[in-house]
Amino acid sequence: MSKQKFVQPANRRAFLGKVTGAAALMGVASLINPAKANDSTHSISGYAEDPDDWFKGVKGKHRIVFDAIEPDGFFQFLWPKAYMMTNVASGASEKDCTAVLVLRHSAAVFALQDSVWAKYNLGNVSAGGKQIISVTDPQTNASAVRNPFWKTKPDDFSLPGLGSVPLGIPELQASGVMICVCGVALSVFSAMMAMGTKQEAATVKKEWLDAVIPGIPVMPSGVWAVGRAQEHGCGYCYGA
Repeated sequence: MSKQKFVQPANRRAFLGKVTGAAALMGVASLINPAKANDSTHSISGYAEDPDDWFKGVKGKHRIVFDAIEPDGFFQFLWPKAYMMTNVASGASEKDCTAVLVLRHSAAVFALQDSVWAKYNLGNVSAGGKQIISVTDPQTNASAVRNPFWKTKPDDFSLPGLGSVPLGIPELQASGVMICVCGVALSVFSAMMAMGTKQEAATVKKEWLDAVIPGIPVMPSGVWAVGRAQEHGCGYCYGA
């Protein structure tokens, strides 16, 4: 599959200006939460019905939020796993620990199922002549055309001294890791894909929202979610 390329201005200020202009055209509410938009083409799929309520799941004495901003190998998923493992190893119960993983900016693509990865070649995305997403599939060692952390195999991820480490999203969720994704990032990156593939932005955004992995709520924004996690007593850790 060929690399997705988008005709975007190389100048960052010009690019941000276009994004801001698009947001103004759509209406800020529709960019952040389709439920607040008047346009019936928007979908509320994936968005947390009450984002603040989701954070009531943060529990226990040991609390941390991992701020994953961009793909960085498997580290954005290793850190919450290591946090939970080492807390248990040091005598804490999983029930007394919470790790929140916020997928924002370009790391937001990890919240999407394989169908979107394959269609838009999300492992190899460039804009304005610069590669902005680069993800290698551990099974093929090529650019990923699936979400490497969605339907994993037991030996996909291994570390010297530790052997195979289960880093799949369902496994992390089962161990008590809370994962959410930035709604603004999904809006912006789906709009970029729509521009590059000559589709309607609302159509692609709906497709992406419908493909969000079960159990991962879409938050108003990633920075909003990081802030809320800290308000619920989570220490901060850069996650990528």
